[in-house]
Amino acid sequence: MRVVINKKPGGPPPKPSQRCDPIEIQTVPVPKPVKGTVLVKLRAAALNHRDVHIRERQYPAINFGSTLAADGAGDVVAVGEGFEESFVGRKVYINTSIGWEANPRTPEDPRNYGVLGLAPSPGTLAEYILVPRSIVFPLPDHLTYEEGAAIPLAGLVAWRALMTLGEAKKEDKVLIPGFGVGVALFALQFAVALGCEVWVTSGKDDKLTKAVELGAKGEVNYKNDDWVAELEKKSGANFDVVVDGSSGPNTRQFLRLIKGGGIISVYGAVAGSNVTITMPYVVGSVQIRGSTMGSNAEFGAMTRFIETTKLKPVISGVWDGLANAELVYQAMRSGEQFGKLVRIRHEDSRL
Repeated sequence: MRVVINKKPGGPPPKPSQRCDPIEIQTVPVPKPVKGTVLVKLRAAALNHRDVHIRERQYPAINFGSTLAADGAGDVVAVGEGFEESFVGRKVYINTSIGWEANPRTPEDPRNYGVLGLAPSPGTLAEYILVPRSIVFPLPDHLTYEEGAAIPLAGLVAWRALMTLGEAKKEDKVLIPGFGVGVALFALQFAVALGCEVWVTSGKDDKLTKAVELGAKGEVNYKNDDWVAELEKKSGANFDVVVDGSSGPNTRQFLRLIKGGGIISVYGAVAGSNVTITMPYVVGSVQIRGSTMGSNAEFGAMTRFIETTKLKPVISGVWDGLANAELVYQAMRSGEQFGKLVRIRHEDSRL
């Protein structure tokens, strides 16, 4: 089978700002299922910003020769010992987390936790993938392979941040700052489908327009002077939940906007790691909760919600074949997309 791997570049080390390790298509044996695993023939895979960051070495302990990408959907073609042969042929999509079953706080054994797309875990830029049966879920009937592949990582992060840790419920008032793609986009879709009143901020007016088209009640461009006062005036503030991927100095502004007893669910820190807060907000029962990835139990709950609401992810572009992997990475690095970037393996992926 063919896989796309990251390679260690030759020559002098590039400057960190110019670093992007090369990728290569290799041919490797198709893995054989063992007890507790299933073999999936991948029909579609999708990229996340994490995949770009791996090539830029923004993660510790980068392993060269890793089969890249974490999101994928396809068909079960073989099963290991302990599973009925009737499972073969099912359309599935795959949770990106390995080793997190149901603990609501953290993986049961962090030493054995991993994420697809970086060795020793397998990746989805491949024709086949061998994974634990526990992370394989039925693909909702209303979704194509492409749509299924677009969901797992960003969808699960958004689900945990909004639903598990944010404790969002119908008619809650939700703020999603830094709206654009990935997690924030899924958080918007989930919150709207749940029946929340959703407000967003972004630095790009076109993305704000799309947010409203997707069901946001209102928006503010954070590049405007005193955007916080503008958001307060337009929305009335008093948010129940803030789903935040920016952190840094913005956290103080969110404390100003949230209600007593509200929850700020933080899944990233693109605006900076250092946060200064005023303790009276905390004494007022505002909670700041850190969020990352999610469990199989949460992935199952997300799947049931998607099935019930018939939610579909937003897809920005589709490319055919492993040979176009570099084009997808370039599109991701440009930051101009709205929605997920999906790669198609086979002509029958739309079945």
